[in-house]
Amino acid sequence: MEAIPIKKSDPTMVRPESEITPRGLYFLSNLDQNIAVLTHTVYLFKADEKKSRENAADVIRQGLAKVLVQFYPLAGNLTVSSEGKLIVKCTNEGVPFVEAVAGCDMDVLGDVTVPDPTVVGKLVHTLPGAKSIMEAPLLTVQVTEFKCGGFVLGMSMNHCMVDGISAMEFVNSWGETARGKALTIPPFTDRTVLKPALPPSIKYTHNEFLEVADVSNIASLFQEEKLVYNSFVFNADKVARLKAAVCIKSCSTFVVLTALVWRSRTMALKMQPHQQTKLLFAVDIRSRIQPPLPKGYFGNGIVLTCALCTAGELTEKPLSFAVELVKDAIETVTNDFIWSAIDYFETTRARPSLMATLLVTSWTRLGFKTANFGWGTPVQTGCVNLPEKEVALLLPCEEEKSTIVLLGLPASAMKSFQELMQI
Repeated sequence: MEAIPIKKSDPTMVRPESEITPRGLYFLSNLDQNIAVLTHTVYLFKADEKKSRENAADVIRQGLAKVLVQFYPLAGNLTVSSEGKLIVKCTNEGVPFVEAVAGCDMDVLGDVTVPDPTVVGKLVHTLPGAKSIMEAPLLTVQVTEFKCGGFVLGMSMNHCMVDGISAMEFVNSWGETARGKALTIPPFTDRTVLKPALPPSIKYTHNEFLEVADVSNIASLFQEEKLVYNSFVFNADKVARLKAAVCIKSCSTFVVLTALVWRSRTMALKMQPHQQTKLLFAVDIRSRIQPPLPKGYFGNGIVLTCALCTAGELTEKPLSFAVELVKDAIETVTNDFIWSAIDYFETTRARPSLMATLLVTSWTRLGFKTANFGWGTPVQTGCVNLPEKEVALLLPCEEEKSTIVLLGLPASAMKSFQELMQI
């Protein structure tokens, strides 16, 4: 896709409308600590003739100032606590906000579900001088208006502040505020409900943190070849065929697609039979933990779980083997496991290793298309790039009951992976 001409304003800082927001240090839980990566997302809104004279950027900016009163930590910045953990300094500094104008119609963007950082990246504001995640703002906003009257809301958010559910509750609350509505789900901002035990109590092995040796030269393949992104659509018929093939009762779409992608990616990367390979994915803990997290919990209400085997086992055995491993990994996430994971980080400060690993993230149930700032819901939503090369993303599709699988692989491996997706 050709570069689109965009003229941007200098960023202005949008502060909470009320000056009476809490100041000082804001606690981040151990579940927030390991995912301090920036996620860049875009929301495409078409023109509305009834609101053509209204400036979308002004409405969105005013809504942001109002909603930040309740989501006040997003107006602060990241720092390190005396314990050596990430914490937010609530300074009321505000959120960088950029207005932009594109010299073309929005149709030029095409399908934004497949990341194209060179094009879609221009629709998200990033701090040019930020040398590390610590210097990057927790949230940035850019509103780009197109000739056709449509506009794109581009956001950069630090994952240590929100998981997918929390991010969507924030965006939906922001939309409600912009439309003059009361919040359907006010945020619960006290993350100390996830404080570790004293003394910490680790009851599980937590292989999600296991360092896997690279005996297949995977690292060099990723370095030597260009990373190619591709998306694959699985409609209801394809998913039904996959489920029938594994002959396992109560197998969800997430489970069968995750198993398929893990197995196929391992084949495509030509991992040695004795290579250990790991699958990581997040499980929502909101109703699994005791006591359950309060409604509107603002933060990461997810824990990583893990499946582990050799590449030989995964590729030589039928798909049903991988399906059972994924199901077992989900069932592992009990109340005891969650608190053990919280305490494990407290004791070890370990970070999950991603060598020979696939990390699956599912956005299929997040309701990205419910955001409404007064111009209706988005006609498209997408991510600018995947946070890590090991990540595969499951996205909802326009077509009913279809799922998009999105991932990046070295060019040669992507060619093999594409062939394996022909089902």
